[in-house]
Amino acid sequence: MYFDDHEPKHFHAEHQGQNGTFDFAGRPLTGKIRSATARKLIREWARAHEIELEENWKRAKKLRPLNQVAPLE
Repeated sequence: MYFDDHEPKHFHAEHQGQNGTFDFAGRPLTGKIRSATARKLIREWARAHEIELEENWKRAKKLRPLNQVAPLE
């Protein structure tokens, strides 16, 4: 996430040099990550951390430091 980023709420993901933005349910919004496995893992991670993503979005809009969100295990 970036401070004071544009709507809709989203996060940025990167896989092997490919970039995309995703909503907090893990659905792609922009960009192209070709790997179906990577997209599936991004979706699972987003769903598992949806509340944390929402909280960080609010913090980013207020230009406050973001909280760390755990990576996939």
